Amino acid sequence: MRRKDREVTDAFKIEEIIAGCHCCRLGFNDDGEVYILPLNFGWEKQSGGYVLYFHGAREGRKIDLIGKNPHVGFEMDRGYQLRPGDVGGECTASFQSIIGNGVVEMVEDPREKIHGLTLIMEHNVGKREWTFAEPMLRAVAVFKLTVTKMSCKEHE
Repeated sequence: MRRKDREVTDAFKIEEIIAGCHCCRLGFNDDGEVYILPLNFGWEKQSGGYVLYFHGAREGRKIDLIGKNPHVGFEMDRGYQLRPGDVGGECTASFQSIIGNGVVEMVEDPREKIHGLTLIMEHNVGKREWTFAEPMLRAVAVFKLTVTKMSCKEHE
């Protein structure tokens, strides 16, 4: 990270920022073309690292790309506020952001699928107790991103 003065390394602060983000953008490499998807997500810390869960249709470009190359980049941010200066070019912005890399895989185990969907709902709605109908569980794809590298930045 070029601006070390803006780097966030405190685990509590990083988790506070993740908790405040409601869109995670996944970037896939599609034979040299970048395919970026904005997705809602759920997350947890597992074995000292982070795992993000997503859901979507069981078919389509992202599912094909997960099968072709599961290595992705990701980005999430919150609190963007442009702060213009008195002269053009003197603008700055406040924000909190997280970028990183990881490996995406489909979740097939029914218990983990329910776990992932529960984390997504908890993160987005604030409620942890859910019942998922069997037809919906069969119809929806759940996939997870195991984070391999991550950095967090804040500018106030």
